[in-house]
Amino acid sequence: MARLEGKHALITGGTSGIGLETARQFLAEGAEVAITGRSLDGLDRAKSDLGSGVLTFRSDASDIDDQERLAGELKRAWPAIDILMCNAASAAQLPIEDWTPERFDALIATNLKGPFFLIKSLLSLFSRRSSIILIGSISAMIGHRHSGGYGASKAGLLALACGLSYELKDRGIRVNGISPGPIVTNALKAFGPEVEAALHEEFRNQVPIKRLGQAVEVAKAAVYLASDESAFTVAQVMRVDGGLGKVAVD
Repeated sequence: MARLEGKHALITGGTSGIGLETARQFLAEGAEVAITGRSLDGLDRAKSDLGSGVLTFRSDASDIDDQERLAGELKRAWPAIDILMCNAASAAQLPIEDWTPERFDALIATNLKGPFFLIKSLLSLFSRRSSIILIGSISAMIGHRHSGGYGASKAGLLALACGLSYELKDRGIRVNGISPGPIVTNALKAFGPEVEAALHEEFRNQVPIKRLGQAVEVAKAAVYLASDESAFTVAQVMRVDGGLGKVAVD
């Protein structure tokens, strides 16, 4: 039997990278899957990639009203939600001199406030054996160039793994996090091929095992946390980072 057979899974930010690959892995394990994204074109491409059975919802993770609308649409579509993966995020990383209150508020709205209120909006829909997976970042745990604001937003998100696990334990809801290290996605393509290659090389040299991670490696960790195999795994943060921050680099 597939590991997620009969489960309903919502993935925010599911049109590319880690979100898209996790949707693919969840489907392969038997789950019914819904994804969100801000771009209709991105949602259409993801649906073409994943298959017509995937539900798609246009939603901005920073918009609290959008979270309420999304919850309402899911309540009409599904009897319950068994898995929520909060993956939608802003990757804004700037030197402190370039941050403005408006930019900082937008970052926190997407990376922390939005996921918190989405969970609140879905409370009545979660099943008694459900799993919430919060996608953080190694930036929450180690300092690096221009990471102050972004790392703080992800640290706040991962802190919810403990706080919400306590608050929601009597509802049968487990909350855990995943902290990815440098992962190959399309997030850097906007900088152009030369800058992208230089950044990949810089990141590769920082990882003890001297390679970047693949989205599928994070997705496989998400499958474990989504499945009943992890029923005794609560309020934990899994580091999928090649040892970054834990093992010395020669």
